[in-house]
Amino acid sequence: MRLLIMGPQGVGKGTQAAKLAEHFGIPTISTGDIFRYNIKNETELGKQALAFINKGQLVPDELTNSIVKDRLAQDDVKNGWILDGYPRNASQVEALDTMLAELGTPLDAVVALDADRDVLMERMMKRAEIEGRADDTPEAIATRLDVYAKETAPLLDIYSERGQLVSINGVGEIDAIQANIIAELTK
Repeated sequence: MRLLIMGPQGVGKGTQAAKLAEHFGIPTISTGDIFRYNIKNETELGKQALAFINKGQLVPDELTNSIVKDRLAQDDVKNGWILDGYPRNASQVEALDTMLAELGTPLDAVVALDADRDVLMERMMKRAEIEGRADDTPEAIATRLDVYAKETAPLLDIYSERGQLVSINGVGEIDAIQANIIAELTK
């Protein structure tokens, strides 16, 4: 099973990706985790990413694509994966399509979790409080949700047109949401 998990910040992508990975016996690939790993281990890709991050800039698509391509070529993903945090824009969709074609590993489905903005804001503020994240101010959270709505949410239309989109309400009990996702994926 090769899946993308998409949705706005705070919708529960990471939680559901971990549960689905366990259920299907496949790894979760989080672009955020990949960046942190490469930065921590001072790889060439990590050093390049850090140069942008330290300037408060987004890591360019070309570099993000290289990191994802490298990860998708590793042995532990031969039987499938869940990709979390990528693609984030139309250019990255094209790059992912090319990568998957080169690897001969088609995408099975795109799981899109959604929740009302008020719910997302509340969840993110609670997470910021629990984790002591000073960068998660209401303004910063609102900006990230706006960026998702503008740049990433439109990608769902692409996957819908391809017949790959599975839309799931991200509000409710974690296990119930997982059950809904699995039911839709195994129809």
